[in-house]
Amino acid sequence: MNRSRAVRSAGIVVLAANVLLALAKGAVWFQTGSLAVGSEAVNSLADSVYSFVVLGGLYLTTQPPDFEHPHGHERIEPFVSLVVALGVFAAGALVFWRAATSLLSGEISVTTGWLAAAVLVVTGVVKYALYRYCLRVGEEARSPAVIATALDNRNDILTAAAALVGVLGARFGVPALDPVAAGVVSFGILYTGWEIVEDNVDYLVGRAPPEDLRVDIVRRALEHPDVEGVHDVIAHYVGPEIDVSLHVEVEGDLTLIEAHDIETRIMDSIRDIPEVDDVFVHVDPKELGEWKPDAEADRLADTSPGDGDEK
Repeated sequence: MNRSRAVRSAGIVVLAANVLLALAKGAVWFQTGSLAVGSEAVNSLADSVYSFVVLGGLYLTTQPPDFEHPHGHERIEPFVSLVVALGVFAAGALVFWRAATSLLSGEISVTTGWLAAAVLVVTGVVKYALYRYCLRVGEEARSPAVIATALDNRNDILTAAAALVGVLGARFGVPALDPVAAGVVSFGILYTGWEIVEDNVDYLVGRAPPEDLRVDIVRRALEHPDVEGVHDVIAHYVGPEIDVSLHVEVEGDLTLIEAHDIETRIMDSIRDIPEVDDVFVHVDPKELGEWKPDAEADRLADTSPGDGDEK
């Protein structure tokens, strides 16, 4: 899979879809006056803006390594995702304000046509397709920005459904459902922003990866026949990628070349894990007295496959 091409293509597809949806919803809103459709139009407009930002961010993150960024530019992606979250929060607050003021003032627009319902049904279908597409690309390319976009599209399905309830309520004589549905839409938008922040802050604060991945790291180190133990295992996110450092325990009568071979083989094995970027291995000879107990490393080594899935 060509990661750069895949994530850029995802950005272009999402931007184009959101612009078309914003135009369609805006036209229906102008014609029908439905507040629920209007809130969805605002949502799609916000989606279009942040999709443009994401596309620019994805272009930057897929640039090759250079002198100033020897590890590449992927670590920009969590910041791109947080920009997305800010736009989502702003859109959610605006929609909530419009719904609240409409209810409090009693000025509720009512639509009697089916055009508003039709555009919301189409929105749900398009957003589901975008959700599945972005989720697949984001997971395969390990792109937090594309995964954030997938989450937003998933929640847009629910908000479109809430807006549809409001439109149908107005159609059948319960006009108050329209601003109420817009309020529900606003909470869906705000929740999406929170999900994006929650997922990407971990990449920025150096959180440890999921336990099943830490188990895999320890086991790969212990697979070498000359390694008798590991300690001080540290794995943490640096952007969307993981850096690993650990100490391996060996007998002290090995030659320098043999010790170097152990280190290299362990580094290569751990680096084969797709999420891992850099690996640092320190070799501790027994005679120096640097072997020490490490309860966490022992626990990870003894964890059965599939038991370490929690984060």
